[in-house]
Amino acid sequence: MIASVHGKLIHKDSSAVVVECGGVGLRLMVTKNTLYQLPETGAEVFLYTHLAVKEDALDLYGFFEEDELQAFRLITSVNGVGAKIGIAILSEFTASRLTVYIASGDAKALTAASGVGLKLAQRIVLELKDKIGSLSSEEEGIDLQAVGNATINSNTKEAVAALVALGYSQSEASLAIGRLDGTLSTEELIKQALKSLARGL
Repeated sequence: MIASVHGKLIHKDSSAVVVECGGVGLRLMVTKNTLYQLPETGAEVFLYTHLAVKEDALDLYGFFEEDELQAFRLITSVNGVGAKIGIAILSEFTASRLTVYIASGDAKALTAASGVGLKLAQRIVLELKDKIGSLSSEEEGIDLQAVGNATINSNTKEAVAALVALGYSQSEASLAIGRLDGTLSTEELIKQALKSLARGL
């Protein structure tokens, strides 16, 4: 199993890179998020990797951050989600943002990724919601407990529903409400959540 590669970045395009290690050039498929974080060609680079073994090929996937590698492995464990879909999802979302969408049950948000229809997105949420703790959310400082707190009582549920009715996504609403004191009234929860959302928090 190839766990990582470290060498000179000699080529990169919109979906793959080539890293020279010990005189051998290894081609790795990468997400757009990883691609954006890579240095210019000619520089040293370190990537976490996943090796996919097929009957007729060995495909190597590279990730700038270990969180993204873990997310890729978790997503591709879902029935019907292959490596191509996994790369597409992690090209659209960071691992931490994906965590929020899954934890809050926002399947619709996942359909923004190429090749992901609503049924597949719902399957991803259903199968991974209980496993989501294995995805790190440190990158964006997301509190998964706060996301879960948004379903504690009827006040928070009503507040989340109100924000969704105002046009916010389920995940945005859950995250905003989840940060607040669940004992507040529905009206106060909505008011404070709108303030935080307006500030982009």
